[in-house]
Amino acid sequence: MKATRAFRSARDGYLLTLPLLAGCLMFYAIPFVMVVRNSLYQGTGYFQRFAGLENYRSMLQNGVFRLAFGNTMLFLAVALPLMLILAFAIALMLKAHAQQHQVLKSVLLLPYIMPVVGSVILVELLFSGSGVINKVLSAMGIPSIDWLHTGAAFPVVLLLYLWKNMGYAVILLLSGLITISEEMYEAAQLDGASRWQQLRFVTLPQMWYSIFFATVFSLINAFKSFREIFLIGGTHPHTSIYMLQHFINNAFEKLNYPKLAVASVLMLVVVTTLFATFYQFVMRKEAYKE
Repeated sequence: MKATRAFRSARDGYLLTLPLLAGCLMFYAIPFVMVVRNSLYQGTGYFQRFAGLENYRSMLQNGVFRLAFGNTMLFLAVALPLMLILAFAIALMLKAHAQQHQVLKSVLLLPYIMPVVGSVILVELLFSGSGVINKVLSAMGIPSIDWLHTGAAFPVVLLLYLWKNMGYAVILLLSGLITISEEMYEAAQLDGASRWQQLRFVTLPQMWYSIFFATVFSLINAFKSFREIFLIGGTHPHTSIYMLQHFINNAFEKLNYPKLAVASVLMLVVVTTLFATFYQFVMRKEAYKE
């Protein structure tokens, strides 16, 4: 009787999740398998031939791919630490009066929910040739700067990424901060711990899960920044902001499926490696805490 009841419960659960599983299979799993397969073949349609890892070897020797890959890694290496440090600092400042900052927290999320086109229009308004910043520079007697078509485009898109996604990271970190018991800080103060020592030995050990989720979402949003970069610079922007997604998009436009597939697989490897590395780091910290 118990076995029958357990079977029915399991059956009902599978039936309820079947539409979701079918959707994941159709729109994620099968396309992923097809992409991996295409990365191992050359040609299209009936003229495909198995190439093995030759496509990957050729891709790693491609100068345009290496430019896009290097720019993407540089963007992540600069954007993610800046995002986490600034967001954590803001969250610490808001922690003491978190309940009184409901309106401020809503304001922090406004850039995140702003449409992509709206964000790009704001950038154009500020950084275009006749934008606000160049007008201010001209009024100060400083020559105008072509912000969007020179090497200055990199700090512009970096600033856009931080402005657009900072609020979401702050909310995630703030939600972790307010769960830390005040008794732990009181005990640390009784032991003579300074504010820096409280931050290092009390706050950070309790925050690794929140930092992990903030990092994951910041990483995802960093790759989503391609939408803004594409609208700012087009298909072929300045070399300083030519990202891996540009390379993939251009390969798709030319229907070069092997190149598109290889670049997509390599990008997946990068994202998975970053995610797994930080996940293992957090798990070690949590295991040490216990």
